[in-house]
Amino acid sequence: MITGKPIKIVAMGTYLPKKVSSSEIEDRYGIPSGWSEKYSGVSNRHMVTTESNGFMGARAAEEVLSKANMGLDQIDMLLSAGGTFDYPLPNQASIIKHELKDGALYDFPAIDIDSTCLSFVASLDFASRLLDGKSLKTILIVSAEISSKGLNTKNWETTTLFGDGAAAAIVQYDEESKSLFIRGIQKTYSVGTYHTWIQGGGNQYFFKDNPYDEKLHSFKMDGKKLLRLAKEKIPLFVEDLFRDLDINIEEVDVIVPHQASKFGMKIFDSLYSFKKGQVKTSLALYGNCIAASIPLTLSDCIDSGEVKRGDLCLLIGTSAGFSIGGILFKY
Repeated sequence: MITGKPIKIVAMGTYLPKKVSSSEIEDRYGIPSGWSEKYSGVSNRHMVTTESNGFMGARAAEEVLSKANMGLDQIDMLLSAGGTFDYPLPNQASIIKHELKDGALYDFPAIDIDSTCLSFVASLDFASRLLDGKSLKTILIVSAEISSKGLNTKNWETTTLFGDGAAAAIVQYDEESKSLFIRGIQKTYSVGTYHTWIQGGGNQYFFKDNPYDEKLHSFKMDGKKLLRLAKEKIPLFVEDLFRDLDINIEEVDVIVPHQASKFGMKIFDSLYSFKKGQVKTSLALYGNCIAASIPLTLSDCIDSGEVKRGDLCLLIGTSAGFSIGGILFKY
């Protein structure tokens, strides 16, 4: 028998900026036609024009509030779950709250959780542990990511992989619901700390001492090292996540992995005997949207009916640092 804490994802909302096809990206940067789909697995992505992280996050939050038929007076805390931000200060959650219609009328706390690509998973884990139905009953989680501004356009691998977007979830303690938070784990394997990196912009390479340079201030990753490390560590992580439970990963109804890359998804699939349609993907539609990838995919699956109430779900992924995280829950 599977037991857990009565935590319910009440609803989810999204915001996507302008749609941009891979052929447009290839034409813009002199990349051979078809390269993106062949090597990155991305057909389209969305890219900001005038939008900020705060704007996108607020719009996704307003959509989820509308879907849940709830007002800001029912929110006890806002968590910004993302690796990109509008300003070094103030924190991104306070910016999202400021951008919300009537956000200034309420004083609930606005807190950031940054575990890069795993920020939504980490925030859902923390929210599920914090919610008690008394001091905290309802938490709004928002992942708003702009990756397109931090890419080295001479690097085809990253230029064709990433996209922008936002997703939001309302999470609630609800003893009358059959929804459950079952288990959440995150592990950081420091051998991979610098396999993904943006060197410039922080205090080590401060902007006053290091003027803008595309290589220094753009995202870079060692894809081969990341794939090897993921292939080695994911089976050990999954073993710990399901330890002492009456089920294994192949018995989960729906699995939503981070949309890291085409080859990363293939490695994950190769490790287990998943059923057709069990593992959900949105990489071709959105690209890698950092922390917004998992909630964007989950939201699509809920809207399409691929995730139904009572389904056993797993959110799992990797992030810079190098971390692996996962949450098992009953939707």
